[in-house]
Amino acid sequence: METTIVKKNLYINGKWIETERYTPLYSPFSEEQIADIPEGTVEDVNKAIIAAEGARTALRKMPAHQRAFVLEKIASLMEERSEEAARIIALEASKPINTARGEIARTIQTYKFAAEEAKRIEGKTIPLDAAPGGEKRLAYTVREPIGVVAAITPFNFPMNLVAHKVGPAIAAGNPVILKPANQTPLSAFFLAELIEAAGLPAGGFNIVTGKGSVIGEALVTDDRVKAVTFTGSPEVGIGIRNKAGLKKVTLELGSNSGVIVDENVDLEKIIPRAVQGAFAFQGQVCISLQRIYVHEAIYETFVQNFVAETEKLVVGNPLDEDTDVAAMISGHDLDRSLAWIQEAVNAGAEVAYGGNAEGNALAPTVILHADSKVKVSCQEVFAPIVVINRISSIDQGISLLNDSRYGLQAGIYTRDINAGLDAADQLEVGGVLINDIPTFRVDHMPYGGVKESGKGREGLKYAIEEMTEMKLVIINRN
Repeated sequence: METTIVKKNLYINGKWIETERYTPLYSPFSEEQIADIPEGTVEDVNKAIIAAEGARTALRKMPAHQRAFVLEKIASLMEERSEEAARIIALEASKPINTARGEIARTIQTYKFAAEEAKRIEGKTIPLDAAPGGEKRLAYTVREPIGVVAAITPFNFPMNLVAHKVGPAIAAGNPVILKPANQTPLSAFFLAELIEAAGLPAGGFNIVTGKGSVIGEALVTDDRVKAVTFTGSPEVGIGIRNKAGLKKVTLELGSNSGVIVDENVDLEKIIPRAVQGAFAFQGQVCISLQRIYVHEAIYETFVQNFVAETEKLVVGNPLDEDTDVAAMISGHDLDRSLAWIQEAVNAGAEVAYGGNAEGNALAPTVILHADSKVKVSCQEVFAPIVVINRISSIDQGISLLNDSRYGLQAGIYTRDINAGLDAADQLEVGGVLINDIPTFRVDHMPYGGVKESGKGREGLKYAIEEMTEMKLVIINRN
């Protein structure tokens, strides 16, 4: 494990800026200090907003091909330094190195998608003569940059979820102020190096690290910030929405995603996929597979094979090539997860595998027969914990999946396409996966939820719509 302590500074207006206070950053796995991170202030936020406002005109006037070139350059520079980027994620987030490499590959793709979308931000013509009095008038719409975008990001995908906010903002011609998660700022500083080298005008991208209650609050409440894009907890997201006034707000919040497994399906293909969906990056994924509802005809076989597949997972150092599951992001989250497991057991659930911890690493945990009201069932566990319950029909599974405050994505495995399509109609979520787990995501698809899972959609084209304003132009030819 690397032990060199690096000192980082804020990135504002194309310069690395010192601030008054610095906070130590520790590895979740080794618990050794790895960096000193600047603790920004409200004044630092003000400097970043001034810088972003100063770059606004230049970015607005930048031709689409130039914005696309900057994004393509970010992607190519990240590709050149991909192993370095993956190791940063493994070090600060305790993401297993192979999983981190996968994130970097997706991040590169995300910036490439953003570059493509920068060149096809389009409007429409409107047939005004459909209404009396509209004759001989030509009308069309354009989409214009909204202005300063505040991006507030979580720890679990510190490169790719940042790309889903920064990429479309740049593509649309907006300056960005990034407030990264406190545990994963090194990824953000790494990105700043790439953006600087890619030639984005100074002030077009800024980073202010520090307490969310200080930095996030200042960004959300400042009238010069025109849009906020946030990924995190429902409690914080709802607070942002309430304080943002007339700003555009995109929220990607919590989930406890589930899948229904019908009888007569191919378990040999499904189980490895479900194990991956439940335990990848210690279950710290917004669409991690948390609830599995299996038809009673195959329930015992499913559980037996699922546990056997889970036993193959290697728990260890995130920088080891063989590691599948590493330390959770914090000791607090580990303690919370152990308490939730115990609560389920006290309520009559059975731990079929796992339930124990070594250091900050929680063993992949399989829980059976959990009541729908215990926390591992009804809240977002964000840990390597999955609940497998028995159902007598698909309808029962749909009812159980919908019995949730969240609605991000859900899946169903079935050989009956009509049953799959009926489930797609009835499931109260933002995305339904037929014959796949809800953990599936590619980076250009619309992504977002309903209920307390959020508001608005990510995915490059859809995020650009959230970060632009429509303007109507009418030419009177009379």
